Amino acid sequence: MRIPMIFRFSLYGFLKNQQYYDPFIILAFREKGLSFFMIGLLIGFRELCVNLMEVPTGVIADLFGRRRAMILSFTAYVISFAIFGTCTAVEWLFAAMFFFAIGEAFRTGTHKAMILDWLRLQGRQNEKTRVYGYTRSWSKMGSAVAAWIAAALVVFHSGRFGNIFLFCIPVYVLGIINFLGYPPELDGRYKGGASLGDVLHHLFAAFRQVIHKSRLRRVILEAAGYEGMCKVTKDYLQPILMQMAIGLTILVSLGDVKRTAILIACVYSILQLGAAVTSRKSHAFAGRFGGEYQAARNLWLIAAALLTLVTVSLWVGILWPAVVGFVLLELSRNLWRPMTITRVDNETDATMGATMLSIESQAKATGAMVLAPLIGYGVDALAEGPKQPALWVAGAVALVVAIIGAVIPAMKPAPAEAKAENAERDA
Repeated sequence: MRIPMIFRFSLYGFLKNQQYYDPFIILAFREKGLSFFMIGLLIGFRELCVNLMEVPTGVIADLFGRRRAMILSFTAYVISFAIFGTCTAVEWLFAAMFFFAIGEAFRTGTHKAMILDWLRLQGRQNEKTRVYGYTRSWSKMGSAVAAWIAAALVVFHSGRFGNIFLFCIPVYVLGIINFLGYPPELDGRYKGGASLGDVLHHLFAAFRQVIHKSRLRRVILEAAGYEGMCKVTKDYLQPILMQMAIGLTILVSLGDVKRTAILIACVYSILQLGAAVTSRKSHAFAGRFGGEYQAARNLWLIAAALLTLVTVSLWVGILWPAVVGFVLLELSRNLWRPMTITRVDNETDATMGATMLSIESQAKATGAMVLAPLIGYGVDALAEGPKQPALWVAGAVALVVAIIGAVIPAMKPAPAEAKAENAERDA
C-alpha cells in the first residue's frame, strides 16, 4: 500500500522533533559545568557552521538529490547525539555541535523545497501556507510528546539531563527509513550528477537573485531578525522554570532535577500543542490581515509587546508572566514560519527552491549566531551570583530587535501581474 506523501511529510516532522534534549538543553550544558557565556559560544559556533554550510548544502541538495541530502542530515544528527550524550570536555562538545550543524544545514531548506515541489507537481501551489502549516503542526505535536518522554527519562531512568541525547538516536534512524519511501521526482534537478561548475553557477545565480531583488532581500532580513531572536531566547525559559520548580512545595521528595523535569514537561507540552494549532492556523491569521505581508508586520508588534512583558517581569523577579510571555512568543513564531516560507517562495525562481530556502535559513542562523554569545555574556556579567543569573538580559536584547522590526513599514504584496507571472513560471 502506497503511503500518502502528506503523511510522510508529517511523519518526518514528528520524528525529527523527537529531540528529547530540547526542553533541557541549557540545563544539560549547565550540568556539564558550562557558563551561560560558554553555552552562548557553543550555540554561536553551531550557527556559524550552519551559516557557512547552509547555501552550499542547499545547492548540493538541488543538484545531487534531496533525498540523499536528508539521509546525510539525519546521519550527522546521530553522530552529534552520540558525542553529546557521552562526552563532557568542551572540545568534544564543539565537535558535536559541528556534526549537528551539518545535520541542520542539509535539512533546513531541503525538506521545505520537497514539500513545495510536491505541491507544484500536484497543481496545489495556492495551498503552500496551509499545507506547510499542517505538516509543521505535526512537528510541534512531536515536540509535545517528546517533552513528556524526556521528562520520564529524567525522572524514572537517569535522574540527569546530560545523557538524554542518546535516546534520540533510534528515532532518527526511523526517520532515515521514512526518507527511503520518498519518490525520486522530489529530488529536484538531480539527473545523476553535476559538475563543480554547475554548483558554482547555481550558487551565484541564487545570490544574484537576493542582491538584485529588494523584495526577496527584505523577507530574508526579516527572517534573520525574527527567527534569530526567537530561536536564541526560547531556551532561557528552561532556567526560569528551574527557578520556579525549586520554589515548589509539592513533590519535594523527587529532588530539584526531577521536579524541574516535570514542570518543564508540563509547560513545553502545552507550548508545543499550542504551536501545532497556530501552525495550522497560520494561513487563517494571514487571511485576517489581508495576506502574509501585512500579517508579518503585526507579528513584529506582538513580539515587541511580549518581550516587554518578559523583560519587566524578570527584572522585578516575578517569573510566571515571563513564562507566559516566552510561551506566547514561541506560538507567534509558529504563525510566522509558514508565512515566511510562502513569502520566500513567492519571490524565488522555482528551479532553486532548496538553495533559496537555505539562504533564508542562513540568514536566520546569522541572527542567532550574533545574539547567542551576546545574551550569554550579558546574563553572566550582570548576574548577582552563581545562583542568580540575569535572565532579564535575554528579554531585553530580543526586545531591541523586535522594536526595530516593528517600526519598519510593512512590506506590500507583489502586484497581481507579477503574481500571475510567477504562477505561470512555476507551472
